Amino acid sequence: MNIMDFNVKKLAADAGTFLSRAVQFTEEKLGQAEKTELDAHLENLLSKAECTKIWTEKIMKQTEVLLQPNPNARIEEFVYEKLDRKAPSRINNPELLGQYMIDAGTEFGPGTAYGNALIKCGETQKRIGTADRELIQTSALNFLTPLRNFIEGDYKTIAKERKLLQNKRLDLDAAKTRLKKAKAAETRASQLNSARLEGDNIMVNFSYMLNFLHVKWLKIWAEEVTKSEQELRITQSEFDRQAEITRLLLEGISSTHAHHLRCLNDFVEAQMTYYAQCYQYMLDLQKQLGSFPSNYHCNNNQTSVAPAPSASSNVIGSSALTSASGLVTSPSNLIDLKECSGSRKARVLYDYDAANSSELSLLADEVITVFSVVGMDSDWLMGERGNQKGRVPITYLELLN
Repeated sequence: MNIMDFNVKKLAADAGTFLSRAVQFTEEKLGQAEKTELDAHLENLLSKAECTKIWTEKIMKQTEVLLQPNPNARIEEFVYEKLDRKAPSRINNPELLGQYMIDAGTEFGPGTAYGNALIKCGETQKRIGTADRELIQTSALNFLTPLRNFIEGDYKTIAKERKLLQNKRLDLDAAKTRLKKAKAAETRASQLNSARLEGDNIMVNFSYMLNFLHVKWLKIWAEEVTKSEQELRITQSEFDRQAEITRLLLEGISSTHAHHLRCLNDFVEAQMTYYAQCYQYMLDLQKQLGSFPSNYHCNNNQTSVAPAPSASSNVIGSSALTSASGLVTSPSNLIDLKECSGSRKARVLYDYDAANSSELSLLADEVITVFSVVGMDSDWLMGERGNQKGRVPITYLELLN
């Protein structure tokens, strides 16, 4: 029963405090009550914390979009995170594209130019997918997690203490208002008590009779003023204490900025590593596509090539080439061509786009003039077509007798 009484009294006290704060807040909004202003330093700290929270949320959300563009996947990861469970592994877009390319290249035939190129591209795409996965994991650990910890941890504590400071300020201003009203009432009671009625004896006697009530009234208001002053001292002390606690928390925002700066450096380093890996992968792929092995089968079946030993895979003459017209080129032809300064006619097997101005673009089935140049890479010849001249890859050519 005593516990029940205590709970009821506490509930009534809390309700009274809430009502007092609501009245004070409403009167402040209506301009009917004074408001205690926070000092400029504390206001600046509060503004800095709010600004940090807003921009941290924006940066965090946009980074999540950058790392995982699929909104459904982001929602799924969020749900698993809230359930404290590990999200199932999912193939990413570069890996999926790479697998499709490898499957297509296998279907077309690894011995064909297009099929082999697809397989090489697919393998590179899968390596890029692995690098992309590593970027996501590193960024989530070193960048997103610290930002999320600030929003869900430190800032929640700051917001809680800030709300408590607001309540203490309302309590302080409400106490000031009550003291002001008590003093005003006491002054009016004193004025009434000092007023003397003049007239016949009946009215005078009645005045003296009321005098006793006036004294009681003054005593009540004096007690009310004393109580209000004591309450004001308590609320002022609690407000000052809460303001100091809030200030100490807010001053930690500078440390938060320094920590986020280190996390940002880690994120930039992770991106730099990722893009450097992608660049190297694509550079290697470009070199591979620019110099096909000699054991390709032409897609249009105009030329067939027998398998060649790996030791001479960089030389187009490592196997006999037979064209639809019956023209034949043997290994000795190209060896002799590389060793002499004479020129020969060659038919282009595949289309080739020049990578730079030193190379010559080619069209399949056209006939050009080729010759060797001293010091040139063994995988290249110098080609001529009319007034155009440039390097051409020997794996795209069929030497004519």
